[in-house]
Amino acid sequence: MDEEYDVIVLGTGLKECILSGLLSVDGLKVLHMDRNDYYGGDSTSLNLNQLWKRFRGEEKPPAHLGASRDYNVDMVPKFMMANGTLVRTLIHTDVTKYLSFKAVDGSYVFSKGKIHKVPATDMEALKSPLMGLFEKRRARNFFVYVQNYNEADPVTHQGLDLTRITTRELITKHGLSDDTVDFIGHALALHRDDRYLNEPALDTVKRMKLYAESLARFQGGSPYIYPLYGLGELPQAFARLSAVYGGTYMLNKPECKVEFDMEGKACGVTSEGETAKCTKVVCDPSYLPNKVRKIGKVARAIAIMSHPIPNTNDSHSVQIILPQKQLGRKSDMYVFCCSYTHNVAPKGKFIAFVSAEAETDNPQSELRPGIDLLGQVDELFFDIYDRYEPVNEPSLDNCFVSTSYDATTHFETTVTDVLSMYTAITGKTIDLSVDLSAASAAEEY
Repeated sequence: MDEEYDVIVLGTGLKECILSGLLSVDGLKVLHMDRNDYYGGDSTSLNLNQLWKRFRGEEKPPAHLGASRDYNVDMVPKFMMANGTLVRTLIHTDVTKYLSFKAVDGSYVFSKGKIHKVPATDMEALKSPLMGLFEKRRARNFFVYVQNYNEADPVTHQGLDLTRITTRELITKHGLSDDTVDFIGHALALHRDDRYLNEPALDTVKRMKLYAESLARFQGGSPYIYPLYGLGELPQAFARLSAVYGGTYMLNKPECKVEFDMEGKACGVTSEGETAKCTKVVCDPSYLPNKVRKIGKVARAIAIMSHPIPNTNDSHSVQIILPQKQLGRKSDMYVFCCSYTHNVAPKGKFIAFVSAEAETDNPQSELRPGIDLLGQVDELFFDIYDRYEPVNEPSLDNCFVSTSYDATTHFETTVTDVLSMYTAITGKTIDLSVDLSAASAAEEY
């Protein structure tokens, strides 16, 4: 291990693995270490025995749940937007050759106590029971404006500068009701709270376009895709990619102590008495706890079920967004479900997650509105973890620390963090104009 590397990456969480892959492809010499004996860090996937050990101690899972190895339960479950930044990043690194994807069946939103399919196009808006007749027409006009909007073509702007007017002003011009704004902002544009209303409208329009383009991509019921066997496949795929480019992975390395020189810059990592030298360290918050601060808590319920979520058209994989306003909260709640059709559970079994940013001292009861949508559950587990963000100045200490995973059940926020870290580390912006057909979703099995 007594060698010199350009970058040492600590932790095999998803963010760290993507960065390790990107840096290896760039020709940097990368050493990737993890104190655990498994890939994935906080974003690992567990089989049934591991799930039981983590949440129920020494108990053994009941036999009726099926074989342990047939379960791949993600600890940080997130779908991928079909045309989104993560998929583009996967294609850019060519890691897609190690993965198989399958489209997600449904995308729903919670409104006035009921679950509704999210309308994403002008035609769907006209059919949606979310709105009355006149509101449908207004929504359709708004969708047509968004679909036709092209940043490079002023004719499509209709005299509006979306870098200057706020989302609220754009929506007011189209006369949309609060409930319509709610599902557009949270279920289509995927904003986590309502701050976006006072920010420039361009970001929301781009997010809506991404949703509609992703939806059109696989002609399915949602804009999302998800790897067969769950997200646990991603870190391992990036490990293989890194190895192809000469990167080195080491699991089960205790301590992983970051060493600093006289100027306070990271200069290496010590484990088991050996030190590997480097000029930069990339890691998750757990490896440098004195360089991060706590910014919140995520509460998550994990359910094993024998049926799809009711009122989702028997979807075997689905996302339901519960906008904050519908629950009287400060941030959204997310329901995520996948099943044996994505090879994450035995035949006939479904895994559902309810997650939210904890806003009270009783997060389990906070999750109740989401859990109530699931119907009967076979087993229910609760997971609560703290979220951290870096407070150091990487230009001074050469330490690049990722932010903890948030409560969202899609990847857009995660990959934004990864790409900004990549730019901070390399001084370059990654070119993500790739051929999206390289990641095709698998057909039905």
